[in-house]
Parts: sequence; C-alpha cells; structure tokens
Amino acid sequence: MAIDDLLDEHEQSERVRNWLKNNGAGLIGGIALGLAVIFGWQWWQKRQVQQAEQANVSYQSALDSIGTADLKKAQAEVGKLEDGNAYANLAALRLAKAQVDAGQAEAAIATLRGIKADQTLQSLVDLRLSRLLTDAGKGEEALKILGDAADSASLEARGDALLATGKRDQARDTYLKALTGMDVAAPQRRLVELKLSDLGGTPPKPAQPTS
Repeated sequence: MAIDDLLDEHEQSERVRNWLKNNGAGLIGGIALGLAVIFGWQWWQKRQVQQAEQANVSYQSALDSIGTADLKKAQAEVGKLEDGNAYANLAALRLAKAQVDAGQAEAAIATLRGIKADQTLQSLVDLRLSRLLTDAGKGEEALKILGDAADSASLEARGDALLATGKRDQARDTYLKALTGMDVAAPQRRLVELKLSDLGGTPPKPAQPTS
C-alpha cells in the first residue's frame, strides 16, 4: 500500500472521529428520540386496546345489571365508563329507559343530562329528555332542550311542551307542522292527528299517489 493511500485513510479516519466528536451527541439523541417515538406509539396502542376492553366489560356488566333490574349497580357501572365514550352513551340510554320503566323519572332525567354525545345521538337524547321534562311539568325547560330541531318527532315533542305550558294555539300549529313532514304510514301519525283535533285543528289530508 502506498504512503499516499495510508495518509488518505488516516485523514479519513481523523475526519470520521472529528465528525463523531462534534455530532455524536446529536446522533445519539436522534436515535433515542426515534426509539422513544416507536415505543411510545406501541404503548399508546396497547393502552387504547386495554381501555376498549375495559369499557366493553363495564358496558356488558351495566347491561346485565339493567336486565336484572339492579339499577343502582347499573348506574355505578355506567359511571365507570368515560364521558362521551360510545359505550357510556349507549349504556346511559339503556339505563334511562330502565329507570323510566321502574318509575324513576327524575333519575332518568339526571342520567340523560349526563350524556355527552355527537350531534346525531345527542338529538335522540334531547328528544327523550324533553319528553320526560314535559311529563314532569317542566315544559319551558323542555322547549329549551329541543332548540330549533325541526324533524317530526321533535315537533311533536315541542307541541306537547307548548301545550303543557298553556300555549294551545302554538301547540296546534306545531302539531300541524309535525304532520306535514310525517310519513303517511308512520305509526305515530294517528296519535299526532288526535292531538291536533283535540285542539280544534284539522289534520292535513295525505297526498294521493299519482298514477
């Protein structure tokens, strides 16, 4: 091997050592950070799986308690579920229904108030809550809960709340609006027609199918 080659190799070795000396800490730090990200991601995934499994166990336990009418235990199991979690919302809805069936309307109202759901499910929660509030003589609060919901079921519930607060004319108009947007074959239609008729209104004639 030529002297020039040895000098080149020595020079290259010195350059490598100098580079490691100047950048070694950053290199090690980068490797450590990368490993931390990998292990952190794996830990997070494992944690998510564990939480989902625990939520499923608590959800099933709540359903079992509801099935045996042990509503206190069911309420405790629902309380273990994370707020806003799909399991928590579904279990709370089941619990509220069981509480109503057991004559515990105030408990059902409290259960429904505690639900934090997405917009689609929250509309169902608000509808059920408004009906319970109306039945409890809290029509004004029921109206606030319903807000500006304009589907037929919500309009019927608004009509009930208006009637409960003595606003008969507004209730009649609201029942009429509910019928206007309600399917002719809807099971609830006949009841809404009766509510409208009791207030002196005339149910709209169903549209005739075109030939």
